[in-house]
Amino acid sequence: MTDIVPVIDPDDPRIHAYRDIRDRDVVGRDGLFVAEGKVVLAMLLASRRYRPVSLLIAAHRMAGLADLLATVPADVPIYAAAQPVLDAIAGFPLHRGILAIGRRVDTPDADALLARITGPATILLLSAIANHDNLGGIFRNAAAFGVPAILLDADCCDPLYRKAIRVSVGAALLVPFARIARDTDPLDMLDRHGFSPIALTPSGAATLAEHRPAPRTAVLLGAEGPGLAPALLARTTGLRIPMAPGFDSLNVATTSGIVLHHLRHATRPADA
Repeated sequence: MTDIVPVIDPDDPRIHAYRDIRDRDVVGRDGLFVAEGKVVLAMLLASRRYRPVSLLIAAHRMAGLADLLATVPADVPIYAAAQPVLDAIAGFPLHRGILAIGRRVDTPDADALLARITGPATILLLSAIANHDNLGGIFRNAAAFGVPAILLDADCCDPLYRKAIRVSVGAALLVPFARIARDTDPLDMLDRHGFSPIALTPSGAATLAEHRPAPRTAVLLGAEGPGLAPALLARTTGLRIPMAPGFDSLNVATTSGIVLHHLRHATRPADA
């Protein structure tokens, strides 16, 4: 295992990337991200799309993490600090006691990501999802139902924000994703790669239960409140999820789970 480097001073320059991580998530991160907790750290260490840059662990957690830490690449430093020092570094009480700085090493554009997908598949296309809890929940559902790719428009927040990764239970490091450039027509791109778009909207002409998916389907989800842009809805198959009278909306992460469950188990066309 990599040698453990003790840290006794919160101002130690070697752990600068961990200092006040709440604020550093809001401002620029120079292409890095913060992974928090044992499950997320395990996914980071096992991933081929991401690479750890360093680890910062509460000293009292070291023994219990020995097997996991044994998988850390030899050139990745592991810093250990007493809990009060760790809390001072992070800027808040860090009860999990486990942090890592990671870097994304696989960064395909949207076209390249879609080109990797062969055969039948259901993917997600997200528009203006700006809430990190919702985005993390969507990634978690995507991992649970085997979604091979998520596309995000330019107005979506960052799946590698610390809270989004944590809410996703590490799925943000598992499900491949790419951003769509603002000047790209997303539906034209989906058509080039053989994906049929469906859009979830309370105004959908048909219900989700009635829908039988095409072999390659792209599910479009928009932000709570405004939903998907009318220009997108006009060019897609709109589907709704019937609800009790007087109520017409669900949390978008909840919606994604319902839709992906249905599409996974729906009968596909005979020629699929």
